[in-house]
Amino acid sequence: MLTLREMSDRMEIQDLLVRYAHAVDTRDWPLFRELFTADAVVDYTAFGGPAGSVEQVVAFLDSVLPLFTATQHLVANCSIELDGDRATARTMCHNPMALPTPAGTQPRLLMCGLWYRDTLRRTPAGWRLAERAEDKAYQIALG
Repeated sequence: MLTLREMSDRMEIQDLLVRYAHAVDTRDWPLFRELFTADAVVDYTAFGGPAGSVEQVVAFLDSVLPLFTATQHLVANCSIELDGDRATARTMCHNPMALPTPAGTQPRLLMCGLWYRDTLRRTPAGWRLAERAEDKAYQIALG
């Protein structure tokens, strides 16, 4: 049986992962930065992105996301392992991204499926991502 603390930790971590998706899709870089520890390492190499600091990843995302007319990061099936003030999580993500097309032409869509592999730490401000990596499941272009 889960303790109240474990239930709270799981809910806080799941909320953090949803806020991450929201920050990316709305390009809210101040919120994005708040979700990570100061020394966090992010690895987006599974889809051709960088591995590095949060600032390096923000610069990358800020340069590539304008290429899409819309994005959605849909997170689900989150497996969380708690260990005191540390945790690991593996979370499924379905990420459709709309590509611009000339008026009157067939819409184009890039769909990516992945799992986020995270290491999290409890901080005075709450749970934060200390490490985030992606495992690629699929990438499909439609239209």
